[in-house]
Order: sequence, then C-alpha cells, then structure tokens
Amino acid sequence: MEYHIRYDAAQEALVLLDQRLLPAREEFFVCRRTEDIVTALETMVVRGAPAIGVTAAWGCVLAALEVEQKADWRTALERRLERIASARPTAVNLRWAVERMRRLWTPDLSATQLAVVWRAEAVAMQQQDIAGNRALGAFGAQLVPRGARIMTHCNAGALATAGYGTALGVIRAAWERDTSITVIANETRPFLQGARLTAYELAREGIPVRVACDSACALLMRRGLVDCVVLGADRIAVNGDTANKIGTYGIALLAYEHGIPFYVAAPLSTVDPHTPDGAAIPIEERTAREVTHMGDAQITPDGVLAYNFAFDVTPARLITAIITDKGVVSAPYDEAIAKLLPPRRIVSG
Repeated sequence: MEYHIRYDAAQEALVLLDQRLLPAREEFFVCRRTEDIVTALETMVVRGAPAIGVTAAWGCVLAALEVEQKADWRTALERRLERIASARPTAVNLRWAVERMRRLWTPDLSATQLAVVWRAEAVAMQQQDIAGNRALGAFGAQLVPRGARIMTHCNAGALATAGYGTALGVIRAAWERDTSITVIANETRPFLQGARLTAYELAREGIPVRVACDSACALLMRRGLVDCVVLGADRIAVNGDTANKIGTYGIALLAYEHGIPFYVAAPLSTVDPHTPDGAAIPIEERTAREVTHMGDAQITPDGVLAYNFAFDVTPARLITAIITDKGVVSAPYDEAIAKLLPPRRIVSG
C-alpha cells in the first residue's frame, strides 16, 4: 500500500488518503497550500511519525510554490516552514523532515528552483522510507517465533509510513515466512487506529487479526494468548525512552510483568538526538471531543471534562529491543544508539 501519499505534479498538489474515514470510505484529501498540509496534520487526515515526515517534506514543496511570486518570499517561506514543523509536537519526524529540506536551501536558489530541489528530495525521502521499512521488517521478523500471537497497538503500518510499515512491516515480513502467525490489534482509544486502520490493513492482506479492547490486554496476557508485543514509536530519546500512542506504557508494564518480549519498531529518523530522555519529550494533548464523542454522537454527560493525552512514554528498561532500519539494538540503549548515530548529533543528559 503506497497510494495513500501521492504528489500530483500536474495539479501541484499532495493527495492524501483521508484516514479519518477508514475503513468505511476511501476518500482523498487534496493539499495545495501550506494551510492544507497543516490541517491534514492537525486533524489526522495523515498520522504516524514517518508518514508525517514525508507529508511535511511535500508541504515544503507546496510552500515554496506558494511564495514564488512574492517579493519577500524568503521571509514568507520561513513562516510557512515553521508552521508545518510545529503542527504537531510529539512526532520528531515532522521537524526532522523540515530541517532536512532547510539544509538544501542555498542563497543562490530562487523559490522556483528551490521547489525543484525539494521535490527531488521529497521523492527520495518517500522511497527511502519504504526501503527502510522493508529492511526494518526483515530484521524484526527474525525475532518473531513461529506461530506467534503478536499484539500491536495503534497503527504503525503502511498508512503510518510511506509504505509497508514499521511494526506492521515486522508482521508482514514474519507472515511472509510463516503464515501461522496471528495478530491482536488493540482498538486504541480514542481515535481507534487499531480497530479502524491496523485491522483494515491486515484484513486486506489476509493476515489473521482480531481486535481487542484496550482494557483486555492484561487478561489476554494472563491467559497466555500473547507471545510478543510489536509496536511503533513517534519519538525515541537517545537513552531508549520511547513515546508512542497513549496506552503503550501500560502495555509495556503488563508485558514486563508477564515475561512477554516487548519490541519497538521505528526507523532511525525517529531517534531524536536532541532529546536525552523521555522526560524531555513533549506530549500532545488533543481536543476532549475525541473522548467525549464517537463520531458525531456524544457519549458523556454535558459539561463533563476529559483527558486526551495522545501519547505516553515507555521507559527504556521495559523495552526488550528496538528494531530499526539499521538493525536491532538492545540495552544499554544509550551506547547502542550512539553507535548508529553520528557522535556529534548526540545530546547527553
């Protein structure tokens, strides 16, 4: 599945599969301006750290095209790049992608020329992400025992990336080797990415999947129905602390208690060299309406408030291994991660 993020050169537009409507409808959200990109990011038309990064890269292209006729285009472009980079705070790939584009912005380039340079870079980023996910999947599949019952949380599949997926990339690669594996997709309240998106992807490919309530994790593990947990990440600190969809920390605690391997699957770009530990990771808090409503139907009494933290942080000590596109690393994570990242990029605590 790679059609969900597509640049239409004829229209000079980014076409995104609207993930808010899945699995009931497949409709596309067309981005022609910076604010369209920001809306897509903020309202979760597109979500998942790698997919957010690729979308941001294409957003930079649209921003350059948007300002090419302005006399003060450099200032206008900087404002737009910062608008994109700050659309969501937790996923590090968002700012990482914008900064990668900024490094190609040289003083001799016009806005039109810059758009051409950035377009080539966005294509490269999209292709690199897919290739990286396939490499990650191959590394991770070696950790999955035959006939494994794999629990995953949220959606870290093709929809969350440029294609193939991180956690689901591991599952896809494992399935290619052993069709006896099965998957438990936690529903992932309140946005239901597991029930709507992960189940949608796996069912399309014929990979056996069952959806479970988030609150059933402890029972499923106690009954011996889970052999390993594989899920994604939105930001990984250099000490291995990992931010992922809300509920991940609780699943990690349960897996630790029950002696179940707990694997994080994410490309190396998800490691933030400027974040020494989990305490430094900003946690996005989204609108309470996502909790108080199911679609348009209100499920709580009028006036009742709600917490809606979108992510939590799992301490590195609870993570069995981190599966990256460069290989599998295990504790001590600060040392293992330092070997993968250039030393000058590491920020210590």
